[in-house]
Amino acid sequence: MELSRRDAMAALGALGVGAAAVGVRERTGSKDEEPEARVRETLVAAAEVVYPSEVSGVSEFVETFLTGRLDDDTHAEGLRAAVSDLDDAATEWYDGRFSALSPADRDRLLREIGADTAEEKPAGTTAERVRYYVVNELLLALYSSPTGGKLVDIENPQGHPGGIESYRQGPEV
Repeated sequence: MELSRRDAMAALGALGVGAAAVGVRERTGSKDEEPEARVRETLVAAAEVVYPSEVSGVSEFVETFLTGRLDDDTHAEGLRAAVSDLDDAATEWYDGRFSALSPADRDRLLREIGADTAEEKPAGTTAERVRYYVVNELLLALYSSPTGGKLVDIENPQGHPGGIESYRQGPEV
């Protein structure tokens, strides 16, 4: 299944983030380019191991979704801190930044720090923050998009308009 910019915009819409803000931000750039580039690079690399293998178009989807999410300064700071912690662990245990590791090593690192089983807490331990800001952020983006919702038989994800007809018919089989 091919994820698109439209899917990312629909996911942002489900969270109440306007598409206009994304367009303005893409044209004008951000105030803090390097840390944001690191966040984007890391979350794209994480999505490559967190998302189901049948999903394609991951890079453009994640980057578009993050354009809207990085507008919230508090959330952006949490993202940057979680990415920094993830890169620190990757450097210490695997001698390279998270995004430079092989997909197998990225998956292994996420499990080794406990992000696969941790509770999600924005101000918790490293595992809890990586779970909240990296893993759950990516899953929220995927499954609140129309294409991602189809993967789990959610024909009309929250925030995705389908009209009254979508409620009168059963799921496509």
